[in-house]
Amino acid sequence: MARRRTHTHVHLPTAALALALTATACGAVAGDGPVADPLVVWIMEGTNPDETAYFDAANSAFTERTGVEVEVEFVPWSDAQNKISTAIAGDTVPDVVELGTTFIPEFADSGALYDLSTHIDDPYLYTQSMLRMGQIDDRIYGVPWYAAIRSIVYRSDLFEEHGQEVPQDWAELRETAVALSEAEEDMTAFPVPGDAQYSVMPWIWGGGGELAAQRPDGTWVSDIDSEGGRAGMSFFTGLALEDGVSTTGAVNWNEIDVMEALAEERAVMAISGSATPKAILESNPDLEGRLGAFPIPGREGGYTDSFAGGSLLSVFAGTGQEETAWEYVAHLTGDEFSIRWSEETGFFPGRAAAVRTFAESENPLVRPFAVQLEAASRGTPVTPAWGRVEAAKVIVAMQQDVLNGDATVEEATEHAADEVERILNGD
Repeated sequence: MARRRTHTHVHLPTAALALALTATACGAVAGDGPVADPLVVWIMEGTNPDETAYFDAANSAFTERTGVEVEVEFVPWSDAQNKISTAIAGDTVPDVVELGTTFIPEFADSGALYDLSTHIDDPYLYTQSMLRMGQIDDRIYGVPWYAAIRSIVYRSDLFEEHGQEVPQDWAELRETAVALSEAEEDMTAFPVPGDAQYSVMPWIWGGGGELAAQRPDGTWVSDIDSEGGRAGMSFFTGLALEDGVSTTGAVNWNEIDVMEALAEERAVMAISGSATPKAILESNPDLEGRLGAFPIPGREGGYTDSFAGGSLLSVFAGTGQEETAWEYVAHLTGDEFSIRWSEETGFFPGRAAAVRTFAESENPLVRPFAVQLEAASRGTPVTPAWGRVEAAKVIVAMQQDVLNGDATVEEATEHAADEVERILNGD
């Protein structure tokens, strides 16, 4: 094999793993011939509450079909970046790894990831906003496995009680929030969080701004401070500062705080992730039948783009088992196991047809998110440096400066755009 292994991986206890693949890059053959090394797979810990049972089933099915053993190690998200970087430096990488969307550019840029584009006959099989996060130029370094999206979760019972309809544009969203704020004085009608950058991005995009775009000469330019970007920021922060539908404490709220406000019946509606309703109902079963969701409305109708997060599966280059690793990626992202993962976690599968099925669902806590993902979703700029923008909390600082009254929208967006350009261009 082309790299060393450190056998510290967690073996799944019930997988019947013993046979060899008929013809792999390592020369394994069926019967009495050479035996392929087991595939080593790193999966992020905690996404699925029953990960072990899931991988018992998935790996047993893969072994039965191919004859290849699979060893899975669950890696905490907090350790993932350092662990992967160390493995690359020490030539001890696994065969397959789950990567968050913002991880792909960094590891692809280092040359560590295997180009999967020749294995994908039809890229439109996958949700495009997710696939773009795994694509650099014409090469594909990550295949969408599961996706998360943010839409608006709301108290359907309170909407009905106060005669409110689902808003169709920004003006109606504001009117609805103001009316509910007046009707439910002890509740926050629409929290405007300060520490939730993915709740801010839709308004920049919806106004017509871009976080950053790359010019033909390779430099990056941000128009967060464009007329459109400022219009979106003014609308969102104005809900708190001018319309009073939020709460002053929300300047420090992150997405967990927003979810807790909904679960504890302190908020009427809020931007929330697609897995949030399930978590809310587990926390407060009394809300069963009293929650709904709708895509973020567009400025003048339609939908506002929302950030599509989630994970992709990637194959490391130079292991000698790239072909078999691809077969495993195709196995997990195929209909059976991607849909099972979705059902167990509340996330959406990475395949477009599966998302379309959810978009046709009658479930009021599933369909709107699937519609959002299918019709109005996008990712962050695909560049290794974007992680440094997020680490520097550029978007968060911009939002909080406006909400705290430390800067006007014009000042805050200008500073944020300058910071994005400085970081992405390495200045």
